[in-house]
Amino acid sequence: MTKLDRTDARLLLALCDAPRATGVQLAATLNLARNTVQARLSRWEQEKVLAPIDRCVSPRDLGYPLKAFITAVVDQHQLEDVLAALETIAQVTQVTGLSGAADLLIAVVATDADDLYRLAGLVLAVPGVQRTTMSVAMHEVVAYRTRPLLEQLARGR
Repeated sequence: MTKLDRTDARLLLALCDAPRATGVQLAATLNLARNTVQARLSRWEQEKVLAPIDRCVSPRDLGYPLKAFITAVVDQHQLEDVLAALETIAQVTQVTGLSGAADLLIAVVATDADDLYRLAGLVLAVPGVQRTTMSVAMHEVVAYRTRPLLEQLARGR
C-alpha cells in the first residue's frame, strides 16, 4: 500500500482535470520536473494506485439502468465459497464485507425489475447464503468520489 503526498495529490488533481494529459503537459502545468512526474506515474502503475478503467464506465450505458444493494447473512464456514460464487455473477459489481446484522453488502445492476428479481434469486441460491435483504437505489445523491480528499491532501490537510 502506498502513501500519497501533496505532490501526488496535485498531480492526481491535474489528471482529474485533464485525464489525457501527457507527462510533459502535467510537468509544465504543475511546475515539476518531467522525471518527477514520470516516476510517480510509474510508481502508481506498479502499486496499482489508480483504479482500472472499467470503473469509469457506467452500468447504465451498458444497458443496466437499475441498481440495488443486497445485504446477505452468510454461513462463515462457507464465506470463501460464497465470495467465489458471487464473483461469477457478472451483474454483481461490488461486494463489501460488513460488521453488524449482515455479513456482505452486494451491489448489483439489472436491466429491469424482472432481471433484478432473477438476480436476487441467484444470490440467494448461492450455497452458504442464509438470507438476503434488497434495497433498490432510487437516486445517487453523492457519487463515489475522492477529489475532496485529494484537494485536502494537496492543501496539506
